[in-house]
Amino acid sequence: MKLTLEVEAAEGGARAGRVSTSRGGFDTPCFMPVGTQGVVKTLTSQDLLELGATVVLGNTYHLMLRPGADLVERLGGLHRFTGWDGHFLTDSGGFQVFSLDPKVDDVGATFRAAHDGSLHHLTPELAATIQSSLGADIQMALDICLPLPSSREALRRAVDRTAAWAERARAAFLTPASIDERLARGLQQAQFGIGQGGANPALREESAAQIAALGFDGYGIGGLSVGESREEMLPALAAAVSRLPPDQPRYLMGVGDPARIVESVALGVDMFDCVLPTRLGRHGTVLGHQGRFHLRNVQYTADQGPLDELCRCPTCARWTRAYVRHLIRVGEPTGARLVTVHNLWWLLDFVRRMRAAIRTATFASFRSDVLAVWG
Repeated sequence: MKLTLEVEAAEGGARAGRVSTSRGGFDTPCFMPVGTQGVVKTLTSQDLLELGATVVLGNTYHLMLRPGADLVERLGGLHRFTGWDGHFLTDSGGFQVFSLDPKVDDVGATFRAAHDGSLHHLTPELAATIQSSLGADIQMALDICLPLPSSREALRRAVDRTAAWAERARAAFLTPASIDERLARGLQQAQFGIGQGGANPALREESAAQIAALGFDGYGIGGLSVGESREEMLPALAAAVSRLPPDQPRYLMGVGDPARIVESVALGVDMFDCVLPTRLGRHGTVLGHQGRFHLRNVQYTADQGPLDELCRCPTCARWTRAYVRHLIRVGEPTGARLVTVHNLWWLLDFVRRMRAAIRTATFASFRSDVLAVWG
């Protein structure tokens, strides 16, 4: 199902709009919490609904291994299995696979699972089939994700192989048998392609053009924010965006810090995901209007204020820094949950405020304020 972005307001390259889907749709720019194993750690689907999340990310690598895509399909797909009625986007598993030092050839990637050492072989076709079985609203094509820095030769090979794999993934997704199978399950699924190219603007532009030519339903930009500076990232991102269709969603993968988000939105990016707010939350690091701080620091021992004075999240409405710090220090899981609730609410509110700034033509001022704190 081709996803079209209706741009409702724009300021420079930044745009606020809505992506319509069979499930209803979602507003952009948007941030997608990461539910690696079918759950955002320490939270429930009801929490996500109350926090205002509209799209949640599922991890194909983890879900294909445990509990298995076939079981998820038999139990009604990710939505029924997890009790989440919003949108699901599943990644291809490529990022996790390539972190395991796989053996890669033109056919696919062979790797051993981290949890039990079992041997697996993932191809573009199999990644598409697995994600159809999981039943996400949006699936991602399998790509080659390299760490940065990588040599130009390695980036060149990754761009070429990513393009070849994208063509195979698209063909597998669009076979009559695949379409019929999804329709029989009442599943209207979209498929995004992913561009690569490291921090090299020329390779980024080339890769984006190759992927766009395949007619995907939306477009991911992968392999950034993996070790390069923001100054290195932005020219590469701008080059990629320049070759992507203006009427379809653009998704910068794995980016969650406010400075990179606001700079990427300024270039025309619509969707983001990252483990940053939840991972930091579990370790007692708080996101807020004045930046981020570590709740374990002794200065918060008797602090009776909320985590963030301007925050309206459930945690800040009821509990103090002193209390949540105590929970974090003694290893009480409730502490990790309370900070995670706050961090996700804060970041989801951050993109809500950013959408409002674009709609009221105050994005330039909003961006300046964000970079003054987070830049």
